[in-house]
Amino acid sequence: MKKTFELIGSYFLLMRRVFTKPEKWRIFWKQCLVETENLGLSSVPLIGIISIAIGAVLVIQTAYNINNPFIPKMYVGYMVRESLILEFSCTMVALILAGKVGSNISSDIGTMRLTEQIDAMEMMGINSANYLILPKIVSVCLFNPLLLLFSFMVGILGGWLIVATTGMITLSQYSTGLRFAFNGYYIVYAIIKMVFFSFIIVTIAALYGYSPKENSLEVGRASTRSIVSICLLILITDLMLTQLMLN
Repeated sequence: MKKTFELIGSYFLLMRRVFTKPEKWRIFWKQCLVETENLGLSSVPLIGIISIAIGAVLVIQTAYNINNPFIPKMYVGYMVRESLILEFSCTMVALILAGKVGSNISSDIGTMRLTEQIDAMEMMGINSANYLILPKIVSVCLFNPLLLLFSFMVGILGGWLIVATTGMITLSQYSTGLRFAFNGYYIVYAIIKMVFFSFIIVTIAALYGYSPKENSLEVGRASTRSIVSICLLILITDLMLTQLMLN
């Protein structure tokens, strides 16, 4: 329990250092572009493949479970759309990025701590927390909602491919279900969740990476602990935001 409170205190102290005015805005925005490429664009192929699989599986399972003559087949498309928007795309993408982006951030910062690069920055009067972490927060929180929208579209495409190849329902029934009773607020809800999840991913990974390291083994352990903590916090935050925004 004591270590938990110490970790929470370290987190807020670190965030206090992170959220200060950058000394040079030109360098800050340049770093944001670099982090967008490293942490965001590099994740697009992985998110695309997984989203196609999720959409395809949702169509198969939904069609199997509502195989009833009294239920219109268009509800397959409707339920796939709602499942992707409300939960699957947002939470699954966040958990995937927790492993990919979170481990990347934790190991990179942990290696810099181990090799005393962070200490060298501090000796030169540079706020290393602001310089290293804030561009990651900005780039991930701005780019991940775009990844989420991409996941929506690719997931729906994955469902369409299964419908077209298997013929379990017609394409017109699937497209009708996708358009049926659409609520734009659900998109806003999913984007807000993704912003919260993105903030958790970057800041928790940075916290574990920023802590002092004595050897390379501690860098690996910190990376593993950060992923576990991020996944737990994502699920807890998901429950809280869902209760708050959909109740």
